[in-house]
Amino acid sequence: QVQLVESGGGLVQAGGSLRLSCAASGRTFSSSAMGWFRQAPGKERDFVAAISRGGGGTNYADSVKGRFTISRENAKNTVYLQMNSLKPEDTAVYYCAGRDLGFTSTKAYEYNYWGQGTQDTVSS
Repeated sequence: QVQLVESGGGLVQAGGSLRLSCAASGRTFSSSAMGWFRQAPGKERDFVAAISRGGGGTNYADSVKGRFTISRENAKNTVYLQMNSLKPEDTAVYYCAGRDLGFTSTKAYEYNYWGQGTQDTVSS
């Protein structure tokens, strides 16, 4: 059983930065592609970013390209999401996800493991 625990969310002003972390346990983290998704109130869960098992491949939603960076440290079983130049529309619950395959996906249904989510609020 894989467990994912997010941390680092909070309240920030527009233009500010946040760094999310996701710690994984329970299986070989280094064999799993990892992703971040977000869900705003009343909306569907949307893809944000993903990273391949070795870190060499990344994908980003168009809305966050150039502002967000996904990275991972396999030695620490941790994936990160650095969020800069935050906007009020980035306000959402952010979820970490992992999949059994090593290459990335932008589809939530292709991820097997999910964290509990962390709230990020960007004030204008």
